[in-house]
Amino acid sequence: MKRTTLAAGVAGFVFGIGLIVSGMFNPAKVLAFLDLAGLWDPSLALVMAGAVAIAAIAFAIAGRREQTLLGEPLKLSSARNIDLRLVLGSLTFGVGWGLVGLCPGPALVALGTGELKAVLFAVSMLAGMLVFEWLEHWRQSAPAEPAQSAVAAKTADG
Repeated sequence: MKRTTLAAGVAGFVFGIGLIVSGMFNPAKVLAFLDLAGLWDPSLALVMAGAVAIAAIAFAIAGRREQTLLGEPLKLSSARNIDLRLVLGSLTFGVGWGLVGLCPGPALVALGTGELKAVLFAVSMLAGMLVFEWLEHWRQSAPAEPAQSAVAAKTADG
């Protein structure tokens, strides 16, 4: 087994333990955080603040390196733009999170409870990802519209 695969497994294990210890795999706890008009539970904000603080330190260190601690090339995203896809994806994610109280990480941890809600959420989440990938592949492989091709040809001819 590659060291990077083992490191990913250890990181996932630590993440799962963190979700369980903090209670963030429990949809009721997450929904209580989102219920600003009711009995608001700020604990999710504290968990997020702790995670962001640790991540900020890690990214500050990683930004000065060319390799990971395991010797692999370090590939950090340089994307900084906010576009329509990001906004729509964020809104869709938020709606799902607000309706159910689960997001991908906690849903996978909640699968361990065997609760039907978690199983259905995870299966539906994967189905949504597959449908998106299929639509994206279809969109990218579709031929250009004739009007666009004619304009492109005219522009190329000068």
